Amino acid sequence: MTVQEWVDAYARAWRDRDPDGAAALFTEDSVYRDHPLQEPHTGADGVRAYWANVTSTQDRVDVRMGRPVESPDGRRAAVEFWVRMLSDGAEVTLVGILFLRFADDGRCAELRETWIFDPGDHAPHDGWGT
Repeated sequence: MTVQEWVDAYARAWRDRDPDGAAALFTEDSVYRDHPLQEPHTGADGVRAYWANVTSTQDRVDVRMGRPVESPDGRRAAVEFWVRMLSDGAEVTLVGILFLRFADDGRCAELRETWIFDPGDHAPHDGWGT
């Protein structure tokens, strides 16, 4: 699996609110940090449980992923995301970056994300994601 294929599958899992699809993208010993000051979600089961919980309040999810920036060996990447959705019935925009480290088989071994969550429906600005 290439980095771009992984990013596309991640976006699809988010759009579809598919915890099993998300979990399949991670190794059994992966570390998923959705917040730098909280404990990570570990392994595919941890990712599945996190996604089942966090996506349960989301609706009309519009996920846009930027073009990934990859290390020369393809083992590390960073990619922006811009998500417009309903969260608990309210329009919100979530903008952030995923920092990724991949295993030899193309699944993610480590994910760290940083993001900002803002009320309202905000379109990406010109040049975003390139």
